[in-house]
Amino acid sequence: MDNTQIAMHVSKVSIVVNVFLSLAKLLIGIIANSGAMISDAVHSASDVFSTFIVMIGITIAGKSSDKEHQYGHDRLECIASIILAVILLATGIAIGVTGVKNIISGSSKDLAIPGVSALIAAVVSIVVKEWMYWYTRGAAKRINSGALMADAWHHRSDSLSSVGAFVGIAGARLGFPVLDSVASVVICLFIMKASYDIFKDAIDKLVDKSCDEETVEQMRTLILNQEGVLGIDLIRTRLFGAKIYVDIEIVADGDKTLNETHFIAECVHDAIEREFETVKHCMVHVNPKLA
Repeated sequence: MDNTQIAMHVSKVSIVVNVFLSLAKLLIGIIANSGAMISDAVHSASDVFSTFIVMIGITIAGKSSDKEHQYGHDRLECIASIILAVILLATGIAIGVTGVKNIISGSSKDLAIPGVSALIAAVVSIVVKEWMYWYTRGAAKRINSGALMADAWHHRSDSLSSVGAFVGIAGARLGFPVLDSVASVVICLFIMKASYDIFKDAIDKLVDKSCDEETVEQMRTLILNQEGVLGIDLIRTRLFGAKIYVDIEIVADGDKTLNETHFIAECVHDAIEREFETVKHCMVHVNPKLA
């Protein structure tokens, strides 16, 4: 499968799991008289919406270049990541605000005692959503997708929300329902941090940030190992969505023919695009060695 197919497959699995999980938690929340579980069900349902955003973003980003977009549409995936980061931030703030209000008002004392089934459902939700996080995260790293990584963190936020639900339900059964609100505030901070990281990564890819120094040094070593390359005058990189563009100026023997120096440049070009899968295009310019 290519990158788009992998992302679509993971997204479809995510939608199916979230639909069944949200319906199950909603039903159990009603039966077990657990407001925390019902709220958690709504959070799981919101993941379905975020996954659709991922699918749309990756599909558009994967479109081939056209006359109006000659460099492709890769950056549109960054837009999807930014949208998901905002949704994630809103989710975290909502959880935190609700928790703080309950602590201040003491309204959690008036909550009904939830049944054991709600506690079991919370544990199942934590396990399933944590698995979904690692499953989606693995695919995101494999295809270098910021949008898919953002969706993975949405799964993690749902897992943390379920942890809050578990703490709240257990606390209510033990006579300390305020624990739910305290856990919500802590979870809010984790979610906000994840949202910031996703947003920053997407912005970096939108403003042509250069690659990390380790990647550049690996490229430099590979270039210098190519036959006929006497040195490197310039190497520039820029992130373009999930892809990388590279501009290189190499030094070659000025006495060589045009065909010979062109061959050297082609070898450098092919080596970079072969060894670095995320490089979408590499431009190589040849300078003659100065006497």
